[in-house]
Amino acid sequence: MSLILGIESSCDETAVAVVEDGRNVLSNAVASQIAKHAPYGGVIPELAARAHLTAVCPTLDEALKTAGVTLDDLDAVAVTHAPGLIPALLVGLNFAKGIAASHNLPLIPINHFSAHIYGAFLEQDSIVFGDPDLFPMLAVVVSGGHTALVVVGSDGKMTLAGTTLDDAAGEAFDKAAKILDLGYPGGPVIERLAKQGDPHAVNFPRSLTPSSGKPVAPENRFHFSFSGVKTALLYHVKNLGGVESIRDQVLFDILASYQEAIVDVLCRKAFDAAQYFNVRSIVLAGGVACNGALRERFQATVPKRYRAVLPLKKYCTDNAAMVGGLGWHYWKRGVIAEPGLDAQARLPLNQTIPIWFDKVQP
Repeated sequence: MSLILGIESSCDETAVAVVEDGRNVLSNAVASQIAKHAPYGGVIPELAARAHLTAVCPTLDEALKTAGVTLDDLDAVAVTHAPGLIPALLVGLNFAKGIAASHNLPLIPINHFSAHIYGAFLEQDSIVFGDPDLFPMLAVVVSGGHTALVVVGSDGKMTLAGTTLDDAAGEAFDKAAKILDLGYPGGPVIERLAKQGDPHAVNFPRSLTPSSGKPVAPENRFHFSFSGVKTALLYHVKNLGGVESIRDQVLFDILASYQEAIVDVLCRKAFDAAQYFNVRSIVLAGGVACNGALRERFQATVPKRYRAVLPLKKYCTDNAAMVGGLGWHYWKRGVIAEPGLDAQARLPLNQTIPIWFDKVQP
């Protein structure tokens, strides 16, 4: 039995988890900052960092208590170091460095992007990440900061096939909620209200798809753009007389149609990429993977020749269990952080990220 402590602070959630052997989540403590950022309609990096400083020690205590372990029982510390908000990342990274140094534990560097993909396999009894029948695999990573298609080869390496050129899907939901004065974060409230609306009431644009009215350049075939649908919503609201004049069914229809446009683009591009790259499975990951409309569309329309993997909702949003789980695989192979490990805000589009896995059923 090996215990890995996971620490995540890439954005506005302070998270600490204890994971056994890469799969068994003994604890997964999360301190949310939603109330702190809600007045601003988005995450303020400096405010997030201060909140992380306040929350990280109590969150660690909660994770250890729930797991029934102490720091002396751990085998390694895994921490998110990229990508994310630099002030926020630095809090978790330096905290992890302190624990590792004071308890003589190896420090495992974890890419937040990779961890989200791995999180889709946590506590999934019927499927494991190391099943060779899954590869090549397409991961659809959808969150407030990322919207990307990632091809995971049979050698365990990941390559970005497409990403957003402007707004991410989650960001598009948050900005729509801000336009309509619905509060922050936008995704959950839009999903709830959209259930009462007609998804075909408003024909919002599907950017970078053939249905957008103009051909898509080959280089943009697997890229995303959600700034256009956000702008279309803004003008639609103005044409109706402003937010004050939009109520009840009109609001529900707008939200349902807006959500439909985003979900439609995500699924169509994902399935197109799956065919192009000849993958065997498609994994949905990231915070927006919590969205009920996206999950339902994904499950209902994914071609039968692909194995579909959906994460448990509790492992969609930022959490440390995905960090600790993935960290176990790196730790087994001796992948330890360099002394000068630093936080990174972004990753280049053409980066290939090594990720190891066991081709053995547990």
